Amino acid sequence: MTDPLGQSQVIPYLSGLSAMGHQIWLLSCEKPERYSKDKELIQKLLASSGITWVPVPYTATPPVISTIGDIRRMRREALKCVAENKIDLLHCRSYISALCGMYVKRKTGKPWIFDMRGFWADERVDGNIWNLSNPLYRFIYDYFKRKEKQYLSDAAGVVSLTSNAAREINSWKGFENTPITVIPCCADLDHFQKDITAAQKFRKELKIAENNFVLSYLGSVGTWYMLDEMLHFFMHLLKSRPNSIFLFITGDEPEMILNKAHEKGIPASSIRVRKASRKEVPQIASLSDASVFFIKPVFSKKASSPTKMGELMSMGIPLVCNAGVGDVEEILLDGGNGVLVKDFNDESYSRAVKELDKVLNLDPASEMACAQKYYSLSNGVKAYNKLYNRIAQSL
Repeated sequence: MTDPLGQSQVIPYLSGLSAMGHQIWLLSCEKPERYSKDKELIQKLLASSGITWVPVPYTATPPVISTIGDIRRMRREALKCVAENKIDLLHCRSYISALCGMYVKRKTGKPWIFDMRGFWADERVDGNIWNLSNPLYRFIYDYFKRKEKQYLSDAAGVVSLTSNAAREINSWKGFENTPITVIPCCADLDHFQKDITAAQKFRKELKIAENNFVLSYLGSVGTWYMLDEMLHFFMHLLKSRPNSIFLFITGDEPEMILNKAHEKGIPASSIRVRKASRKEVPQIASLSDASVFFIKPVFSKKASSPTKMGELMSMGIPLVCNAGVGDVEEILLDGGNGVLVKDFNDESYSRAVKELDKVLNLDPASEMACAQKYYSLSNGVKAYNKLYNRIAQSL
């Protein structure tokens, strides 16, 4: 919970569920450095929502062996929590914690939820973290793909981030009728609102003129996000709008981005890179005339729910996205103002630039409403509450 992801994609949901009357114990693995720095902050945050926190140390080395040790510790703590607090339901986030959920069910009979988040084993392969030519990683991959189907069969409830992933699972033999609740990565939409007044300070700092067309990118660059292709798209945008600026709102090193731009012949004067605090992000993003993100359209990304999509849509910023990722295409067509890129080539980019001209004149209200429909935190909490209550009624 001391990682940013825990604070954005776990604690807000649990706080909402606690407010609805659920009594919650939160078991998590914590990296020692982050835990030492932020434990008091997280403890106070969780205590204010009536959530009991049970942190255990996360170990990274040696690979594989350390993970086995972490799983054993989590199992012991989970059994202890269930025994001492008369817990009725376990909610397991992703594949490692699911090992604990299935284990505790065998020991106690308590039902559990497989909140899968994504096709985790395939993500490790698609992200070049596990090389399947290595016998060890091949063994681990096959092990978790077998476990994946056990999880889907054994859990009292299954949660997916996308309808795309749910359809994929329901296409598998034996899982055609597996009920799956779809809950995207929700966002704090109240926080992500345009602030033109505050943005003017950053316009001056970043030396962006009022007549510059600003294409932004929000978030880290690497692994899944296609920097080369996004820069290639920007090259086409420059042909149509020579006054364009590509603004990267990221904590990544500016040199890496500038070097890539230089390789493509994009002048440094057309690039801006700015690290931002959470408070600053919507203020700087308010400079955007449009925003782009391209994600590798690999198998595992069927389950990807990019939070930045909801955040940017909530601000009424038109998007340029690629097809083949989660529910991006479905959401964009349902009301998110934007352009869908289906191929990474000159023809597709040129067409996208022309389509963007039309999108810029659309009313942003429909896009903001679409963000509320798909990415509202309150809707996500209600969906989890409905799932909790359904399982409770079957006990």
